[in-house]
Amino acid sequence: MSVQLPNDPARDDVLAGRPALWLNPNLKANGIADPSLPIRSTQVKEAEENWQMLAPLLESCFPELRASKGRIQSKLIEAEDLRGALGYGTSQYGRVFVKADGDLPVAGSIKARGGVYEVFMHAKKMAERRGILTPGADITVLAGDQARALFNQHTIAVGSTGNLGLSVGIAARALGFRAVVHMSSDAKQWKVDRLTRLGVDVVQHKADYTTAVEHARISAEADPTIYFVDDERSQVLFFGYSAAATELAAQLKDQGVTIDEDHPLFIYLPCGIGGAPGGAAYGLKAIFGDAAHAFFVEPVQSPSALVHMMSGSNNLVSVYDVGLTNRTEADGMAVARMSEFVANVMKPMLSGVFTVDDDDLFRWLWKAQIVQKMRLEPSATAGFGGPEFIVNSVQGRAYQKAHGLSNKLAQATHVIWTTGGAFVPEEQFKEFMARGASLIK
Repeated sequence: MSVQLPNDPARDDVLAGRPALWLNPNLKANGIADPSLPIRSTQVKEAEENWQMLAPLLESCFPELRASKGRIQSKLIEAEDLRGALGYGTSQYGRVFVKADGDLPVAGSIKARGGVYEVFMHAKKMAERRGILTPGADITVLAGDQARALFNQHTIAVGSTGNLGLSVGIAARALGFRAVVHMSSDAKQWKVDRLTRLGVDVVQHKADYTTAVEHARISAEADPTIYFVDDERSQVLFFGYSAAATELAAQLKDQGVTIDEDHPLFIYLPCGIGGAPGGAAYGLKAIFGDAAHAFFVEPVQSPSALVHMMSGSNNLVSVYDVGLTNRTEADGMAVARMSEFVANVMKPMLSGVFTVDDDDLFRWLWKAQIVQKMRLEPSATAGFGGPEFIVNSVQGRAYQKAHGLSNKLAQATHVIWTTGGAFVPEEQFKEFMARGASLIK
């Protein structure tokens, strides 16, 4: 299928595989309150309460969570040194922070917020149905022998390019479930190897992410003992991610940051299928409303959210439909077609999407390590391009003007969400660094 994208200032660059910023023409004031949305903002609070309820069980299953009392949290780092290395040293860039989900415990990526949450919520419901977890009982009974005997008779399945598979596989095995991860051709071998060492069955497909997900879904539908974590459609995953917004809001307050109409917040979120960035963006819009300006970021050859949302089509448009290749070193974002659910939710509240070149991902990875001692994988660095697009590009200035931001940039806060990297093996990371160094002029 071939799709003709409508006339838009970003279209030519997008089709040519050049970095571009697309602005969402459907962005609405107070878009989170749009009555057509299939979800409600109160579900963010419900997810936060569920995370609190699960904390003792998480602490029991994962010793690395003892210090945080069972909470999966990452640091908010003000990039005082790195901003200069990135060219953001002047006052027009306001304050620049990194939300370091690349260091998240348990799974080493933002996917810990969604994958772990869905697996543990599924386990809770299963134990309740079987009478193992009764009202008022200690949630840690789910780590006991009776619960594990039950879970061992069931399988958790997921399709993934890598990090969601790691998250789901780690969580499932921690509780005693069997686990099957269907991996796309883009998946890195070290992620496959890590899952295999955990006792997870890995099914590798000679096709892209969409195909891997479809195979996982079909297998689960044919077997009642398999629970499928559906990255394309799951609201549980989405709201697992959304709870990160409250964590970030508290950290910004602790750093003395004010967010309001005169002190805007710009958030840059790497996007693959869309669940993780969509959930985080939704949660932040629920807290800060129109003072939060959320942008997805994608590789130039894999801008699945950008091409679909730009198209205006009611049917999902893939990158292949507009002549792009879906080839990128950013395996977590090597997705040809975004989630239809996320697209519908983001339509009235996403500010826009920008794209980045693979070489820049490696340059930023090198700078993040050398200057700020951040260990990232290529896909996790994508948001570093955000402030430059907003402050200096033609489209960025158009966005400033349209939203009355032109004289507020010095009072703005930029949050770059880094989404993975902690588990990258040393040899692989050395290769990343060598490529980055070779690109530094």
